[in-house]
Amino acid sequence: MTHTISKVAKELGLNVETVRFYERRGLIEQPMKPHVGYRHYPGETVNRIRFIKRAQELGFTLEEITNLLSLDDHPCSQVQDLAENKLCAVKEKMTDLRRLEKALKALLAQCHSNEDDSYCPIIDSLQP
Repeated sequence: MTHTISKVAKELGLNVETVRFYERRGLIEQPMKPHVGYRHYPGETVNRIRFIKRAQELGFTLEEITNLLSLDDHPCSQVQDLAENKLCAVKEKMTDLRRLEKALKALLAQCHSNEDDSYCPIIDSLQP
């Protein structure tokens, strides 16, 4: 079963420009334009876009997704290496976010106990 670009976009909850962007990035192939009518995207392309969107939801960048797609027929160990690298990056971000959360909580605690409305502990902490 094939779909026009607008049907693909609607089915997947995307903008038509997103599909075109994936084409320009080489993530999907643009179908040949017939002499009359619209291009039709095969089911494999729709599934590939689903894969791309799911990988993005998991936090993979388009560059990383390109690598994953290029490893389609390669050993699982290579895909596993990419996933392990991504996991390390996620853990680092989580550590940074916990540090940021702790700092923000401390600043907010200072704000809540601040009785001088002309002084802001958060603004003061941001100044060099």
